[in-house]
Amino acid sequence: MRRLFLQGVLSDEVTVTGSDAHHLGYALRAKEGDRVIAADRDGKTAVMEITGFTSDTVTLKLIEEIEADTESPIALTLAMCLPKADKMEFIVQKAVELGVSVIQPIKSANCVVKYDEKKSEARREKWQRIANEAAKQCGRTLIPVVEPIRDIKEWLAERTEADGLFLCYENEEKLSLGTWLNEKNQKQYTALIGPEGGFTPDEAAAAKNAGAAVVTLGPRILRAETAALAVLSCVQYEKGDLGNRIQIER
Repeated sequence: MRRLFLQGVLSDEVTVTGSDAHHLGYALRAKEGDRVIAADRDGKTAVMEITGFTSDTVTLKLIEEIEADTESPIALTLAMCLPKADKMEFIVQKAVELGVSVIQPIKSANCVVKYDEKKSEARREKWQRIANEAAKQCGRTLIPVVEPIRDIKEWLAERTEADGLFLCYENEEKLSLGTWLNEKNQKQYTALIGPEGGFTPDEAAAAKNAGAAVVTLGPRILRAETAALAVLSCVQYEKGDLGNRIQIER
């Protein structure tokens, strides 16, 4: 059954407009009487039936609310330093599939790409569209948020203990990600992943001062996009729902 995200909340009758209406009417060639699974901004999910079309709207009526929670029991943030070229598009798509809640693009010293204010917002909007489509494709109940690009030190200054922040750093040799995760039991985790050139010593020090755990991913140097997806997978396996190893009650 097709999946649809609503901008508002579920009600007995909903009118869908914009890109979602176009997607249903033209891309998916839906017709009156077809049913879709709709999730609203609060995470409620229902089966709805298409009752009418105009040139730019689709009308739906509520058939029944359902339990279709596909969200992880943990809130997982990926703070990703901007990688080269279009790698961020790939990272966003796969991070959404792995259950990330928030994607925070980060500007750090060794990032090769440089965006002005206008281009930064255009990139964020593009990444958000990719997140939206990935959420639909993999059956997410909620759409992850792609935040505006932030400077690493400004962003670190706002972190608290509740964020569960950890930094993956190639110069760390003692504390592994697995060991650190085994010692933690909270509902939120924030992974900070560096760009191709890694973190500077000043950035690593700033992360430590912000309360971040500094961990190693092992003896091999991973590409930025590999590190991001490996980390999300490890956290979801140990603390989330990857493989149904649920550690925290919903």
